[in-house]
Amino acid sequence: MNLIVNVSENWAIGKGKSLLFHLSQDMKFFKSHTSGKTVVMGRKTLESLPGGNPLPNRKNIVLTRNSDYNPEGVTVYNSIKSFLADNEDNSDIYVIGGESLYRDLLPYCERAFVTKVDATVNDADAFMVNLDAHSDWEIEETSEELEEKGYTFRFVTYKKK
Repeated sequence: MNLIVNVSENWAIGKGKSLLFHLSQDMKFFKSHTSGKTVVMGRKTLESLPGGNPLPNRKNIVLTRNSDYNPEGVTVYNSIKSFLADNEDNSDIYVIGGESLYRDLLPYCERAFVTKVDATVNDADAFMVNLDAHSDWEIEETSEELEEKGYTFRFVTYKKK
């Protein structure tokens, strides 16, 4: 399993149920990695997508404790245990958020595709685990520095040690 996330320098990922940075190069990076694959997300992440609709050209999975939750176009699991049992071959699965799902599924991930934006967001309300400070993770690859909308960023691939 993999995860894919866009973070600030302080590993912030969101504020008010919204992404912090809307960068077209990051959206293309996200699409190139997840298109034709399976994405797994929490309920709030699904509801934050345009129209609250699942992402096209992907199998969409939602993990939620709400057993009555059953939106169209997604597969719903009410526990991580049942999700993992049904998805043993998970090399084409990407965790796409939010905060608690990143934290809970990180131990099951082999790679993390992180867009690191050179900006600090002090008023964020959602954060990713800092992989730079995590002893189980190391940087595998870093892209050249890119710029868009006044932000400098790079794509960093982490792998589990």
